[in-house]
Amino acid sequence: MSPMASERLPTGSEEERAAAVDAAARAITRGELVVIPTDTVYGIGADAFDPVAVKALLDAKGRGREMPPPVLVASATTLDALAVRVPAWARGLTEAFWPGALTLVCHQQTSLQWDLGETRGTVAVRVPDHPVAVAVLERTGPLAVSSANRTGMPAATDAAAAEEMLGHAVSVIVDSGATPDADPSTIVDATGETPRLLRLGAISVERLNEVLATYDVTITETD
Repeated sequence: MSPMASERLPTGSEEERAAAVDAAARAITRGELVVIPTDTVYGIGADAFDPVAVKALLDAKGRGREMPPPVLVASATTLDALAVRVPAWARGLTEAFWPGALTLVCHQQTSLQWDLGETRGTVAVRVPDHPVAVAVLERTGPLAVSSANRTGMPAATDAAAAEEMLGHAVSVIVDSGATPDADPSTIVDATGETPRLLRLGAISVERLNEVLATYDVTITETD
């Protein structure tokens, strides 16, 4: 994707929000990259089913295919369209923490026509708890979304920081002010019989285990 001048759009009023969501959705359909707010940090997003756009996302961040982006969806009901063999305890976590700062790594549906990188047959899925992000996702469908920063730099918690790092690579930046949390999502591997913590983020191990206790499984920080 060639360098472009990004358009930074506010969401302070209902009219501004609708215009920003529309602009972001239209950019996605054109195969372009956008920056959207989430409940954790700002994210850079691309159509998950557009391999050229996904590659542009990885290039913008300075990442290779060995670090595939997670996929954000508008609601938990989309999980079964993307993943298979989801354990009961993982569904319990989605009921407790979606929408929210939990990313689940699952076995992906083999029928999916996409290329997110070297996923090894898995997909990382999250439902963000942010009305603007959800509004965009409802228009676009699943988006490949990674934190809006260059690799090695702090994740952007406001639109200005995202623009400074990635403004050259995206066409639309949806500005909803500072994000409510600076912590990334907690990532749990749900591809095995028991949960495995891949990254500790906004949701603590204690909160996870409160839910997991119902299923007679636990997760630890050192697992």
